[in-house]
Amino acid sequence: MLKFIKGNLENIDGVAIYPMISLLIFFVFFAALFWWVFTAKKEHIKKVSNIPLEDVTLTPNNIEL
Repeated sequence: MLKFIKGNLENIDGVAIYPMISLLIFFVFFAALFWWVFTAKKEHIKKVSNIPLEDVTLTPNNIEL
């Protein structure tokens, strides 16, 4: 099956640029995520990390009690 895909991709002009663009997008995304993690405020991290531990009771209309 791979030979069918590889054969089609070889016929496309400039197809070699797509893996480089994909790697660049991947690297930029994770570099930005890494930067955000280290610059996030500690209060925000603490607040967000306690969300699963909060005891919130919802009524049938989704109104917090």
